[in-house]
Parts: sequence; C-alpha cells; structure tokens
Amino acid sequence: MSAQHPNAGPLTPTGTIASTSDRRRVAFATVVGTTVEWYDYFIYASAAGLVFGQLFFEPAGEGVATILSFLTVGISFLFRPLGAFLAGHFGDRYGRRIVLVVTLILMGAATVLIGLLPTYAQIGVAAPVLLIVLRVLQGVSAGGEWGGAVLMAVEHAPRARRGLFGAMPQIGVPIGLLLASAMLALMNALFPGDAFIQWGWRIPFLFSVVLILVGYWVRRRVEESPVFAEIAERKERTSAPAITLFRRFTPLVLLAALVFAGNNAAGYMTTGGYIQNYATTAIGLDRGAVLTAVTISSVSWLLSTFAAGWLCDRIGRRTTYIIGWIAQGAALIALFPLVNSGEVVLLGTGLVLLTIGLGFTYGPQSAWYSELFPASVRFSGVSISYAIGAILGGAFAPTIAAWLQQSTGSSDAVTWYLVGMAVLGLVATLLLRDRRGIDLRPSAEEAQSTGLYAWQR
Repeated sequence: MSAQHPNAGPLTPTGTIASTSDRRRVAFATVVGTTVEWYDYFIYASAAGLVFGQLFFEPAGEGVATILSFLTVGISFLFRPLGAFLAGHFGDRYGRRIVLVVTLILMGAATVLIGLLPTYAQIGVAAPVLLIVLRVLQGVSAGGEWGGAVLMAVEHAPRARRGLFGAMPQIGVPIGLLLASAMLALMNALFPGDAFIQWGWRIPFLFSVVLILVGYWVRRRVEESPVFAEIAERKERTSAPAITLFRRFTPLVLLAALVFAGNNAAGYMTTGGYIQNYATTAIGLDRGAVLTAVTISSVSWLLSTFAAGWLCDRIGRRTTYIIGWIAQGAALIALFPLVNSGEVVLLGTGLVLLTIGLGFTYGPQSAWYSELFPASVRFSGVSISYAIGAILGGAFAPTIAAWLQQSTGSSDAVTWYLVGMAVLGLVATLLLRDRRGIDLRPSAEEAQSTGLYAWQR
C-alpha cells in the first residue's frame, strides 16, 4: 500500500485515501449540479402558477386553465420513474458520473426550448402539446439526476459526516427555488404588467444556458464514486439492478417512497407554484411581493436543510425526521390562516415556518436512503424510491389543492390533505430502521441487506 499523502483526509467508504480538496470538489459539484437542475424545474412550476394558464390554456376558461397548467407540472412526475429506471440501470452498471452529466444537459436543453416556445395564440393547440413534451423531458431528467448526485456526495464522504455531505445536493433544491423565484421577481419588476406576460417570463428560461455551461464544467471535473469504482474493480456489477431491487426490496422501496411523499406534497405548495397562484388570484396579493416572500422562504429552507444534515450525523436520521414531521405538521396548520390574512408579511412568515419542517424532513434523506440500500442496487434504490415518492407526494399536489379549494370554497381541505400526507410520512419513518454509519462498501453487501426495518434487530 502506498504511503498516505501529507494533505490527505480520512478514509473513504472504500478504504482509499480522499484528500480534503477532493471531498470539497465533490460537495461543490453536487450543489452546483442540483441547483442548475432544480432551477430549471422550478422556473417551470412558478411560471405554470403565474402565466402558463393564460398563455397556453386560455380557451379552457380561467379556472380550468389554472388546473390544466398545474397538470402539466404533475405530468412530468409520471416520467420520473422512467428517468430513475434508466439512470439506476446505467448508474449501477457504468457509474454515477456519466449519468450526472447527461441529465444536466437534458434538463437544460428542455428548459431553454420552453423559453423559445410560441404560445396558443400564435400556433394553436401545438403550443400546449409541445409544452407537455418538453415538461416530460424535464421529468425524465429529474428522475435520474437526484440519485446520482446523492451517491456521489455520500459515497465520497467520511463515515461520520455522511449526513452533512448528503445535505449538499439537498440544498441545491432550495437554492434552485431561490434563483428561480428571484429571477421571476426581477423580471416582474423590470417588465411589469403585459410585458412580463408577453416575453419577460422567457428570460429566466433562456438564462439556463449559462447555468448549464457552469454545471457541465464543474461535474466533468469530479472523480467517479469510490464505491462504484470498487464495484467495477471487483466485477460485481448487477446486470439488471431494477429487477433485483424489486425482487428483494419492494417493501423497502415503498416505505422510502412514502417518507419522501410526506415531504414532497407540502413542498410543492411553493415549488409547484400553488401558493404563488393562490396568493395572487384568490387573495389578491401583488405578484412581485409574493415572489419575494417565496424567495425569502427559500433561504430558510436552505438553512434548515443544511442544519438537518449536520444534526442527523449526531442524533440519527430517524430522530431528525421525527422532529421535522412535528414541525412540518404544526406549520401546515398555521399556513393558510396566515396566507388568508392578505398580509404579505404573514404570508412570508407562514412560508418560513413551513420550510423549517421541510428542511428537517429533507436534509437527512440522502444519507438515510444511501444507507438503506445495498451497494449493487443502491443507485436504482435511491432513484426509484425518490421518483415514486415524488409521484405519490408532489406530482399532483398543486392540482389536488386547486381542486379542493374550488370544490369546497375553503383552504381547510387543502390543509388537512397536506397534514394527512405528513402523518403518512411519519408512519413510514417509524417503520424504517436508522442505519447511521453502516459500511457502504460492496464487501459489506450481506450486512447491508439485513436489519432494514424498525422491528428487526
């Protein structure tokens, strides 16, 4: 064995030496990459709540156009499993790094094309059809990106700091929301009224070109995951990882998916554009002020996500989640009364309170998911669980919320729907076992395949 480099850091999960600069490069790359991916994704969701109903579905009438616009947000989730299956297969067979680069380019290209898309008034029914096609491509990309970013971060991390390193790709999500909301707020200020609706909304989509180039450059400089490198060296790559996953670990996939569903349903009140639409149309608040409030809440979401990643290395993934579910449930009960007050400051307060709970039920997810699944099917396991959870939770949460609001004439039904999803996430959390610090190497596959559930010891 070669001598340790004087600037080298602690052992990676594979037992090789990782320098501090290597680990920082990986952490930075996962943050930048997921920020770019989710900026693209959230720009669409925010625009769907603000302008897409009018631009692409106006002949359906105002109320129906809003629901159709939110449906296009949800449709992409149906294709996340396809992205997860493809990314899981190629990620477990050929490595994490190549998947990250491909998904980044696919997401960015779809986003830029949306920014160039003619409206219904210009080309008729072809406009919403093309919009849906591009949104599907975003869904495929999002379904594959997250698992690769998570495993690159966690599998490079020192064993005692997986939660903190795993929080790096997680904070890319609130940063992406922050950038998306800030860009739309800026465009709304620079191009008010009809100018924003006519073409001001397009600029944030076209700006994605710059982000793609930055993300591509950063991700190309990152080394392959040490766990996958050992899998390849040992020639233990699974030929059909998704089939193996479902044959052996179906209950685990479903429980992990429900954990994410509880978080995702509440999260998509803002990331899916529902609160933005509800606050501006039903309550009558200024669009720019609402976007500013969402931007501020993105900062609190970022901080709470990072804090939860740090904390879960000390008190465990499961305990951190339980704290988060309690905080999230309390915030959901307070959210709509604060929004319905018609005061922007109270709207912002409600969103900040919500994002604290969201951060604590999101920050530990990377580390916990990575420690739940064996090395040979880990990419497939984390990606597919995430994609299924996104469908069960966030896919149609804005659509369901809009339908409940219109059907009942009250936001109370929306509140109890979201609280019910949080309770479902809490139950799934209690049924899973905390496996903090488990050996992630391929040589520990047997231990990784047992003791998955809370009732097992």
